[in-house]
Amino acid sequence: MICKPSLLFCFFFVAFLFGSEQASSQDKNWTHFRGSNLNGMAVTENIPLKWDDSSIKWKTEIHDNGYSSPVVYNNQIWVTTAKSDGNELYAVCIDFQTGEIIYDIKVFTPDKVQRKHSINTYASPTPCIEKGFVYVHYGSMGTACINTANGSIVWKRNDFECKHVQGPASSPIIYKNLIILHFEGTDVRYIIALDKSNGKLIWRSDRPAEPYEPLTEIGRKAYTTPIIIKVKGRDMLISNGSAVCIAYDPNIGKEIWRVVDGAESTIAMPFTEKGVVFWYTGFTVDDDGTKFTELLAVNPDGNGDITGTNVLWKKRDELSQNQMLTPVIKDGLIYTVNTRNILMCIDAVTGEEIWSTHVTSNYNASPIYINGNIWFFSVKGEVLVIKAGRKYEGVAKNQMDSGIWATPAILRNSVIMRTQKYLYRIGRE
Repeated sequence: MICKPSLLFCFFFVAFLFGSEQASSQDKNWTHFRGSNLNGMAVTENIPLKWDDSSIKWKTEIHDNGYSSPVVYNNQIWVTTAKSDGNELYAVCIDFQTGEIIYDIKVFTPDKVQRKHSINTYASPTPCIEKGFVYVHYGSMGTACINTANGSIVWKRNDFECKHVQGPASSPIIYKNLIILHFEGTDVRYIIALDKSNGKLIWRSDRPAEPYEPLTEIGRKAYTTPIIIKVKGRDMLISNGSAVCIAYDPNIGKEIWRVVDGAESTIAMPFTEKGVVFWYTGFTVDDDGTKFTELLAVNPDGNGDITGTNVLWKKRDELSQNQMLTPVIKDGLIYTVNTRNILMCIDAVTGEEIWSTHVTSNYNASPIYINGNIWFFSVKGEVLVIKAGRKYEGVAKNQMDSGIWATPAILRNSVIMRTQKYLYRIGRE
């Protein structure tokens, strides 16, 4: 681990703010993966800790296969799903109050379908939504804008290509008048911004070639979703690929700074608190063959290559070959589960592990902070609730019908949870 404490003092003036609708309350709408603020922080407080039949307000079957997380705007919930062979890609809209299906739209029937990993689906990217429109994305198989008032397709694009190899997973985000998308395959790696009103390409930024040269071809792919931060009044798109994390100007796609570190198939998205940006690398291999990941803490106030100047600390995890979920951070504490089923709490200032415990399942959905507790959702359908803090304290466990791969939406005293078969609304009222 490395640590540069002197850099910590410069963060008090750095304000982080999401643009456009992302700054709205996450208890009113849940517009992106991990919420309207992309941070996994629920505002609602009245969620039952232990569930029984009375907690389930409705349960709706979602056909075929998809791991996309639900997004919510007003009375509509949207998810995507796909045939197991990827030949039909759908967007499904569900009524928030009743659980009835409002729209079931076949959006794409691809001419050719890439292979995918056995644990992935062809509908894993989470949509993003705003007033009047939802934007659904299936990686290189296509992106579309749907009018939420009538279910009509406003525009489609399926001309952006890359070899995902293991299927699509990066989710789109809304920034001002743009939809920002990642295409990072074994062959090409680039980020694009489309005009959200018509799908027209506004900018494209290709990843630099040099950081990827040491990597094997299979290790160059990535599946991350970016965040938008504000540093000294300037918006930055923080995007961590498999070999390099880059801050871009989201208006034009120009690189601001980069940190070169890591390899092999980055999945977890960046996260931030108190002026510091954190992200996981993909797994790296030592000369002796040991595989490990690293969690980095970085001061985002910089330009150019800041690898040697702005990295505050690195935490090496030799028990994990990759990081599937995105951690949640609250009051200087980072909560995460690695791929070896170790749940841990990490000090965000120093990178030191505060506590850890072994859990009995994989947790690939990202955790959510709700009213003083951290909620985790496992691929065996277990919902684990622990108290946020510097000491491990279990609070509750609940069991769903099947595995949970999608990160729930938490708003309006409700948990909107997707299992492998169903979409649930769980709550008190």
